[in-house]
Amino acid sequence: MSGIIRIEELAKLALCFILSLYLGYTWWIFLVWLLAPDISMAGYLINKKAGAVVYNVAHHQALAILMGLIGLWIGSREWILVGLVLFGHSSMDRAFGFGLKYLDDFKHTHLGWIGKDQK
Repeated sequence: MSGIIRIEELAKLALCFILSLYLGYTWWIFLVWLLAPDISMAGYLINKKAGAVVYNVAHHQALAILMGLIGLWIGSREWILVGLVLFGHSSMDRAFGFGLKYLDDFKHTHLGWIGKDQK
């Protein structure tokens, strides 16, 4: 994955963090929740296919946007924060080369294979 894409993903993460501050949350709230979406890796305890599906749902940016939009629609800062955390986490993962998972292997992602040179 190119450096420019990594910078773009880190910028999305920074935007999510800044927006959480704008919502009135203290700086550490966003950071504490930032790793929560990785709980979805527990799906791999069932099998690779279940793990990939659960992981991909929790890391899909469209779901994050939907959660944020629901928050805006119902006037809930908490739902907006959930959307920001999901989107920020997904962006952070993609910046580090972790993408949505294929069903065959945890390390096989839409960005390539984790641990191999990604261009």
